[in-house]
Amino acid sequence: MSKRILFSSLVGAAALAGVAAGGIALASASTQPTLENGSARYVAPSGTRAGSLTYTVDVSDDSGIRDLKVLAWPASSKLDPTEVELRSAESATCRKTSDETTRCTYTLKVTKREAAALTQGTWYASALATAEDGDTTFVPRAATFDVTH
Repeated sequence: MSKRILFSSLVGAAALAGVAAGGIALASASTQPTLENGSARYVAPSGTRAGSLTYTVDVSDDSGIRDLKVLAWPASSKLDPTEVELRSAESATCRKTSDETTRCTYTLKVTKREAAALTQGTWYASALATAEDGDTTFVPRAATFDVTH
């Protein structure tokens, strides 16, 4: 076999390997978690029953969902939490609904005394989703709801 044919074959094989590796890299590129169908609501305490703040959302990622952190805050506070701050927030309870999707619900019980101290008006729920592969999605205003007394 001539050296030119051998060299051409090696160059062709290397080019083919590079294209295949690029295709594999594209096929395995991780995606960010997505949050869909999110909603939040506040129910004031009544009688002997505690009230609650509930945020529910469907979170999807091709690797699965590890965790969802949630923080509720009044719009008037101008808080504007960051992704870093949300890492230490409380976790929602999540259950798988498919291989890639998880329904997460965050519930905070509110006593009459706590409800009386809550700022009335518009509130936001911020969310930080973490996938099993470590990818994250931060949504500073994932939901809006009203607190009334």
